[in-house]
Amino acid sequence: MESSQHSGTGGAGSTASAESTSSTDGIPAATGPVLRPGDPGYDEEVSGFQTAWTHRPDLVVGAVDAEDVRLAVSYAAGRRLPVAVQATGHGLSVAAEGGVLIGTRRMTGVSVDPESRTARVAAGARWGAVVAAAAAHGLAPLNGSSPTVGAVGYTLGGGIGLLARRFGYAADHVRALEVVTADGRQRRTVPGEELFGALLGTGGNFGVVTAMEIDLFPVPAIHGGQLVFGAPLTERALEVWRRWTADVPETLTSSVALLSHPDVPAVPAPLRGRYAASFRIVHSGPAEEGERLVAPLRAVGERLVDDLREMPYAECDSVHRDPPFPQPYTATNALLRELPPEALDAVLGTVGPGSPVPCVTDVRHLGGALRRRGPAGVAVDHREAEYIVRAIAFPGPPPGGTGHSLRQVRDRFDLLREALAPWSLGHSPAFLHGDGERAGEAQTRAGYDAGAYERLAALKAVHDPHNLFRFNRNIRPAATTL
Repeated sequence: MESSQHSGTGGAGSTASAESTSSTDGIPAATGPVLRPGDPGYDEEVSGFQTAWTHRPDLVVGAVDAEDVRLAVSYAAGRRLPVAVQATGHGLSVAAEGGVLIGTRRMTGVSVDPESRTARVAAGARWGAVVAAAAAHGLAPLNGSSPTVGAVGYTLGGGIGLLARRFGYAADHVRALEVVTADGRQRRTVPGEELFGALLGTGGNFGVVTAMEIDLFPVPAIHGGQLVFGAPLTERALEVWRRWTADVPETLTSSVALLSHPDVPAVPAPLRGRYAASFRIVHSGPAEEGERLVAPLRAVGERLVDDLREMPYAECDSVHRDPPFPQPYTATNALLRELPPEALDAVLGTVGPGSPVPCVTDVRHLGGALRRRGPAGVAVDHREAEYIVRAIAFPGPPPGGTGHSLRQVRDRFDLLREALAPWSLGHSPAFLHGDGERAGEAQTRAGYDAGAYERLAALKAVHDPHNLFRFNRNIRPAATTL
């Protein structure tokens, strides 16, 4: 069933670094490159999609297989060094300073078993590759909006994808995980085991997942795309969408992005230099039903863009059209039990078109299958949330202009969370990007239901008592001050 795909492991400089490291301080020579600061290739090896923060480890191992991961973790464990993991760097939350970074981007194997409707996905595979492999058999994974995001890291965070309201969190549809734990052991864990449930929903807190086996679904095509309204119709469109989401079936997942588009050639002509509300629609039913369902949104008025169509699932990345190039961003979010008009006013009043700190604001409709907890008991909580509000900002000076300081961004995010507090249940740890200085215990606790953090901290004390895996929204082992 399995077919592995690996890229090269680095040039002669990388090999020499691995050999010298092996002979001078005990790390066995991995197949992939082993680099220290100043080595050729180090900066490229630590770079990722998120550029506002970058890992700066004392040692980086560019793993090509699970054995490389095991060697790296064993080396770190023997010296009590903290461990970070990076596939693509989209979800970087806390940047490593020192310690060991394990890069998994070379571990790209994807294989599909159409009879069991499953896929085995290696640690560095991106969703685009998984979607393509599944689509060849008329199947679809529970992927997110961007084809360049790492599938494993996304799933370990929970995974609110394009088919979320119909099938639920991606984490609830994992059949097995292959993981290297803090003791340097390779393990396979399955639903019903405590480690399995703890790994899913907590990011990289309990080990380095080297591969996962996931469910696929018979969704060969969708009806989807965007309806985009200009600034004069934004408030009306948001209110119609808010009411509309109360009654749509679970086969329809939607969200809205609010942003000012730059006046540059890369932006489609109708959007250049304009503030707009982009409603992203994914309906996994018949196209004619999708057309009927979106009629109330179209009735709002003239659209700047209306590209809803039936499309093969292999083209699902065209719905959100996420940027493919690295960016310096940070993000916050709030999970809401409801979205009354006052909550929409709070969003527009804090991170809307008049905000002194420009933000991309994303409001997603949840509910449906996301409410239902799967039998594996994965650590994805706050399932009663009906919406999630995300704000993304870009600290620092952009090319050719003046930017906003991290302090200004933080203050703006604080205003948003405060304004949404009457309806907030907490937040999703998976959508807290960057700004690791704020990644304290209180913030991590807010990502889980009452009592869940204590349960996870007790498990952490069993599986990672020295808190090696702490470059994340960290769950500290119980009874530790690390």
